[in-house]
Formats: sequence, structure tokens, C-alpha cells
Amino acid sequence: QVQLVESGGGLVQPGGSLRLSCAASGNIISIRTMGWYRQSPGKQRELVATIPSGGRTIYADSVKGRFIISRESAENTAYLQMNSLKPEDTAVYYCSAQISRITPSVFVTYWGQGTQVTVSS
Repeated sequence: QVQLVESGGGLVQPGGSLRLSCAASGNIISIRTMGWYRQSPGKQRELVATIPSGGRTIYADSVKGRFIISRESAENTAYLQMNSLKPEDTAVYYCSAQISRITPSVFVTYWGQGTQVTVSS
């Protein structure tokens, strides 16, 4: 079984910063791409940023220049450094990871339970 556990959410004032963490645990052979998504009330879940095991990171236009995604592959952990936060960044942030558990070439996408980020004065 695989678990993704997010942490680091909370309440922050506009212009502030938060750092989210996502730790994957369980019977893991390898992790391909890890990513962060977010969902606001009444809206669809949207991509924030993704980072492959080797390759270029991808960011949503709305967070470019403000958010930085990184990962520690040895620890199966991904991070999202969020700077210059805006009220429109308020959402539940979800971590995802493409993980192989049994067959090295077969990857399944797993999701965390989500962490709330609220940007408000």
C-alpha cells in the first residue's frame, strides 16, 4: 500500500510564503512524476506544478515566478515553495505521484488527502 501525506498548509497574509511537503511511503519501487494540484470551491482541480524524475518542471501560468517545486528523490518527497501569495491562491492543495509498486514499468497515480491553504488578511 502507498500513502501520500501532505503538510505545511495554513493561513497566511497576502504577500506571505508557505512551504508544502508531500511524503510518499509504502511499498515503492520508483516514482516517476510528482506534482501539486489545487481545487477551490466551485472550481475544477487544476495543475499547479509538476516535476519528473529527470526533466523539466512545469508550472501553471498563474504561479510562474512565485512558486517553486522540488523533490528529494532519495526520500520520496516533494515540496512546493509558495511565495508572494495572493488571495486567489486559496485552495486545497493536493499532491500526486506516479508510482510503480509491483512491476517496475507500470506506474499508477496516487493522491494525497489535501492540505488547505488560505491567503487572507
